[in-house]
Amino acid sequence: MSYQIAIDGPAGAGKSTIAKKLAKAKKFIYVDTGAMYRAMAYYMLQNHIDPQNADAVAEKSQCADITIQYEKGEQAVLLNGENVNAFLRTEEVGNIASVTSQNPRVRERLTVLQKELAAKNNVVMDGRDIGTCVLPNADVKIYLTASPAVRAKRRYDELTAKGEECDLQKIEADIIKRDEQDMNREIAPLKQAEDAVLIDSSYMTIDQVVEEILAVSRKSMPDMGE
Repeated sequence: MSYQIAIDGPAGAGKSTIAKKLAKAKKFIYVDTGAMYRAMAYYMLQNHIDPQNADAVAEKSQCADITIQYEKGEQAVLLNGENVNAFLRTEEVGNIASVTSQNPRVRERLTVLQKELAAKNNVVMDGRDIGTCVLPNADVKIYLTASPAVRAKRRYDELTAKGEECDLQKIEADIIKRDEQDMNREIAPLKQAEDAVLIDSSYMTIDQVVEEILAVSRKSMPDMGE
């Protein structure tokens, strides 16, 4: 049987960073659900599907096979067998993903693919509805959060380190707006699963958060090594 760690939480809480380090420590596969949604968006772009055409998006999404595997130690997102890592981080794909990810059939299709991936492999999966919808029976569920001010400062530091000019107050306002949208969306809203462990990372280092999750994991299944 596979072992599953689900990490949910709002944007900017550090889910991806934590999940990657955790997966490395446990020698599990890290499942980047956001990258899977971007792969679906790229598939729509490849096939000239208008993201605003909900019916066309819904129909085409059923033809996409998206999975994750490791190639030479690096995570590879495969779209119908092709490594599409190089195409997923463009602004165009990101904008399409923000629209197509709201489509119920897209979410339904990717949920099925994510469940299949987790059934065959030991995984760390992060997102906004993993513990509540995708992996409701996960061995460990974590709800990772931080204050909007802290999350905004992290994002600000990340962008300025890349040489981008940005406004800290606007970033915080955008984060608060995103939280509101995620928590109140009709399909799979962001919320803490009843059996999830709450971790507020506002005043914790990355390594401290990873160690806390590892400790939770040891209690859940002590013989799982890291």
